[in-house]
Amino acid sequence: MTTETRPIPIHGPVFAADPHLVYDRLRRYGAIAPVELAPGVEALLVTDYRAALDLLRDTDTFSKDSRAWQQTAPPDSPLLVVLGYRPTALFSDGEVHDRYRSVITTGLALLEPHVLQRRVAEVAHQLIDRFESAGTADLIAEYARQLPVFVFNTWFGVPEEHSARLVAGISEMIESTEKAVAAYGDLVAVVSAMVAERRERPRRDLTSWFVTHPAGLNDEEVIRQITLTMIAGHEPTTNLIGNALLRLLTDARYAGSLFGGAMTAYQAIDEVLWHEPPLANLSAHYPRYDVTFHGREIKAGSLVLVSYAAANSQAAPPTDGSELRSGESAHLAWAAGPHACPARDPALLIAITAIEQLTSRLSDLELGMPAQELLWRPGPFHRALVHLPVRFAPVAR
Repeated sequence: MTTETRPIPIHGPVFAADPHLVYDRLRRYGAIAPVELAPGVEALLVTDYRAALDLLRDTDTFSKDSRAWQQTAPPDSPLLVVLGYRPTALFSDGEVHDRYRSVITTGLALLEPHVLQRRVAEVAHQLIDRFESAGTADLIAEYARQLPVFVFNTWFGVPEEHSARLVAGISEMIESTEKAVAAYGDLVAVVSAMVAERRERPRRDLTSWFVTHPAGLNDEEVIRQITLTMIAGHEPTTNLIGNALLRLLTDARYAGSLFGGAMTAYQAIDEVLWHEPPLANLSAHYPRYDVTFHGREIKAGSLVLVSYAAANSQAAPPTDGSELRSGESAHLAWAAGPHACPARDPALLIAITAIEQLTSRLSDLELGMPAQELLWRPGPFHRALVHLPVRFAPVAR
């Protein structure tokens, strides 16, 4: 274990190009390592699987409320768009968290799987129709990023003309660039208008469900739960589809079975969740008091994050280079404990259906450039491709 205390950056193009090399360096510090999330913003990152589980389940020692830490962060940091306190399930504990989360979970429970699958298939075919005659496509910009937002339009009743604003708002805030604050503000503006309209005229959609839920959320609380649900549903699902498609297109173990059916899509997604989770580092926690946790002394109110990607790599099921194996979902890509992702099942259904529909329509997909030349989006929180260019035989219209 190293005695160094200098934080290691987990942002920028170097980290984006090879995060696992950085995680290897971080492990020299032990289970928890000092990192730099952005210039002027430091944190502790849990890279050990057991320590991560202990943190995610220990609600007595750790809180999700970021307000005390936030007072120590640069007030103009774009990271505050992700980590700054808002009245949502993500930043709450105890009964307040349960109240907020119940609105989200009961709303998602209204999404019947067969109806959701049919809608995803419809959207997938509409998107594929747009580029199948070209013989080339960018499967991030033209498919993986577009598909979830079209589904959200149906769930939440989002006006179609606002789709681009939703995508931009969510993408920019996760990247934590200088555009993050304005982008998130625009996303909130779209949702605020929808909430105000549903107060007057409820419909059969999730926005109206959040507004009229028996928990009795006020407008601010409704707006924040909806934006949280959209952000947590769109960006990770986009990245999950993109990362799984890249694995299908480049991993030799899938050769000959690339278009073999649902299990192939599921296996690729499962391996991505183990090795390249779309949200790589998050689950912000703050000790309620000074504590020694897995050998490291942590001051009360310090920012502690979980690296799902680094922790997963310790517990991932082995592959022998020729046989596909699945890990029964023991990975941490969905987090764990009371704040585990409530949208796990819908997200998996969307991703699997999206891949199945694409590969059934375009059965000769090939990567359009060497895999090592692909660019990954910078930022400390996600694992996301900039583009995924492919080529295929054009389909006559």
